[in-house]
Amino acid sequence: MTDATVAADHREEGALATLRRGLRMMPEFRRGLPATFALALIATAGRVVVPIAVQQVIDRGLAAGDPDLGIITWLVLACALVVMITAVAVFRMNVRLFRTTETALAGLRVRAFRHVHDLSVLHQQGERRGSLVSRVTSDVDQLSVFMQWGGVLGLVSVGQLVVATVVMSIYSWQLTLLVLLCFVPLAIAVRWFAKRLAAAYGVVRERVGDVLGAVAESVVGAPTVRAYGVGSRTANRIDTAIDRQYRAQVDAQKVTAAVFVSGEFVAAFANAAVVVVGVLLGVAGEISAGTLIAFLFLVTLFVAPVQTASEVLNEAQNAVAGFRRVLDVIDTEADIRDPAIDDPAGVRELPAGPLGVRFDHVSFRYAPTAPKALDGVDLTVAPRLRVAIVGETGSGKTTFAKLVTRLMDPVEGRVLLGSDAAGWVPLSEVAFASLRSRVVMVPQDGFLFDATVADNVRYGRPGMTDAEVAAAFDELGLTDWVSGLDQGVATPVGQRGESLSAGERQLVAVARAYVADPDLLVLDEATSAVDPATEQRLTRALDTLTDGRTTLTIAHRLSTAERADEVLVVDAGHVVQRGTHAELVDAEGPYARLHASWRRSSAGEPTPAV
Repeated sequence: MTDATVAADHREEGALATLRRGLRMMPEFRRGLPATFALALIATAGRVVVPIAVQQVIDRGLAAGDPDLGIITWLVLACALVVMITAVAVFRMNVRLFRTTETALAGLRVRAFRHVHDLSVLHQQGERRGSLVSRVTSDVDQLSVFMQWGGVLGLVSVGQLVVATVVMSIYSWQLTLLVLLCFVPLAIAVRWFAKRLAAAYGVVRERVGDVLGAVAESVVGAPTVRAYGVGSRTANRIDTAIDRQYRAQVDAQKVTAAVFVSGEFVAAFANAAVVVVGVLLGVAGEISAGTLIAFLFLVTLFVAPVQTASEVLNEAQNAVAGFRRVLDVIDTEADIRDPAIDDPAGVRELPAGPLGVRFDHVSFRYAPTAPKALDGVDLTVAPRLRVAIVGETGSGKTTFAKLVTRLMDPVEGRVLLGSDAAGWVPLSEVAFASLRSRVVMVPQDGFLFDATVADNVRYGRPGMTDAEVAAAFDELGLTDWVSGLDQGVATPVGQRGESLSAGERQLVAVARAYVADPDLLVLDEATSAVDPATEQRLTRALDTLTDGRTTLTIAHRLSTAERADEVLVVDAGHVVQRGTHAELVDAEGPYARLHASWRRSSAGEPTPAV
């Protein structure tokens, strides 16, 4: 079953089914719910005690003609005591509900966030990043708001309904039955309203994700927007997304208004019916005046939750729509699974020492109907070799890197790491923790986190001191660059590393890979978009980084291939040539043509990418 089918099925499920599905994932909330509901029942006592006291005062204290001040005093003191107990119960209920809710939702947010990272690169690329972020942030926030506001109101309302109904039935079963019959049509209509609201707020939550995606994209792409003067076009896209969200909100509010009006009408009708029938019962001598007045108070307590039900239902459907989107992320099967979680007994360790790479009849496609990016690749890379993978754009070079680092799995065949002496281990049987500690990839963009230079390097080896980080830069021959920074390795790099140039970000990324000390290194050409001075620094650092390690380099510049021990030439998903630079440049084939074209275009100019 595809992710789209799963999401469609979940959109069709009811609110209660969604809540049951979600509560299974939030044991913290389930554990705290019974005690919180018990407190909610106690909290309603302060409201119910007043009608009882009124009835007793009228029938026993005033009806006899000579007021019994003793009874009245006792009733007032009892009411005051109950109200104090109620106040304590309300306070404890709120604290418990807030604490339980936040604990449960924090756990849900963490599970959703971690699951997003477990999803394959293909799945993440298929979703708008803003939409994924909105599911972990705003959708969970919406659920938090409802559970803390609507949850309090809902619990008190349910408790109030239960207690008011019990007391009403004690006073007059006839009037109680009349009130319940008045609300039967509304109860039936609410089911229809709930389905309409669920659909409307499902659209609302999707539109919120669209707005966040459009805004995030415009902020991240602000330099491009300014460079091409497309600010008005970008603003129009955001305006369109905001307008669609506005229209979705208005459509949902129309349904909410209908629920509110229906509740008000039924409540007014129930009150009128109780007055008419209650007077008739009083005339017949079946109920006292105090009982009728108390019953009218109780009816008010009964209908108050119904009158606020529109607000609760409104927020509930909004929250459930967001909840459904969060659960859809968590329910999405990760196609790249950690064997340490799925099958701990079947996990295998990578052999100690340098690692080689073997592709065993490997094929891969990015979509079921897409052509194969790699097709039937069979090859072995011996340990400690520096291999350059070259080819035209779209030939399948980057797919090699993603398969070796298990960002994706082949659709056919196996990728194995190891050596002939120590044996070969399929990547699908290696725990992620072991794989990430032995295999490191340096992407072309050199992504950095919003922290200092040293903090970013420490992602490669946690616990390093600033002095050790500085020593690592020295070993890479980058001391002059670090000393030129305002605060050395303590210099903040800004969000996404934007305080540094593209080449400087790559220097930090190389240092991060260096301190990780991997046995297998995968490089997406680090020198493809830097100035000549930075290229020289990077080249020296990369020579140190790759020395003695198995290295696969996606070579955008053929100068990288010239320094490699071996070159793989990829064309249309096939490895069409393999050998040293000297062997391939003198042989007829794609590499010689690529190299000749590169030499012609780079004569007297900075080296272009191929």
